[in-house]
Amino acid sequence: MLAIKLTITQMIRAFKSSDIDAIQAMNQSEGWDNLVVRHEQTLNSWKNSVAFVFEENNEVIGCIRAITDGYVSLYVCELLVHQNHRKKGIGKALMGYVHDLYPTTRMELLATSSSKSYYEYDFRPFYGFRRTYGES
Repeated sequence: MLAIKLTITQMIRAFKSSDIDAIQAMNQSEGWDNLVVRHEQTLNSWKNSVAFVFEENNEVIGCIRAITDGYVSLYVCELLVHQNHRKKGIGKALMGYVHDLYPTTRMELLATSSSKSYYEYDFRPFYGFRRTYGES
């Protein structure tokens, strides 16, 4: 993974519950309304995952949430960088940081049609299916 060199005003650190409002604001700006509406579930998912934020000048401008068995699979559930801070390597830094914690794992993630081009440079495609509880 490609990582950026962090300046004194930037850092990657573990998620804290107090970060959820900044994350929800980014979710809302992306139209990820289901995460915003289900606020308590979203917060609990962050608290019970491998989760980090990217801070600049004490402001959360990026985040990553993943789940892992620690040995084979590392699944990135959410990766988000504030729209005003994209194309600076923040997303790659977050993914590299988490993958460095679990170097024997394969990193997997889903992409939307609009984010596909961002990932296809560093990842090979794989196919899967998704269903929400109650869907037939």
